[in-house]
Amino acid sequence: MKKILTSVLAIAFAMLLFAGCTTTGSTEGAAASPWTSIIMIVAIFAVFYFMMIRPENKRKKKAQEMRDSIEVGDKIITIGGMIGRVVHVSEDRLTFETGEDRVRIEVTKWAVSSNEGKGANKEKVDSEEALGN
Repeated sequence: MKKILTSVLAIAFAMLLFAGCTTTGSTEGAAASPWTSIIMIVAIFAVFYFMMIRPENKRKKKAQEMRDSIEVGDKIITIGGMIGRVVHVSEDRLTFETGEDRVRIEVTKWAVSSNEGKGANKEKVDSEEALGN
């Protein structure tokens, strides 16, 4: 993402530098040139916002909602690939069991990659019931 941001800023800076350059010797279009470059920069930032920043914010919000909806009994997968059932949930941490040996691991909520348990299927079940399936 940083590479894309620097590329966009470099292009915008280059447009500002070369906005006043004309290939002809006349100065007829010189008054419109600054406005054209400003409009182009605004357009680049608008495209950048709608293509990069806004979808990323939506993804973060959805992930946070998923992490906040974790309940005891849900099956989760951590970002490290560990799979288990949640046995305790606090404000910013949760404890889960990893298998038959009942090993308990405590992690922070941001370490949860996905929620595949009963809490995650609530939305799916509700939508299927609404459709009559």
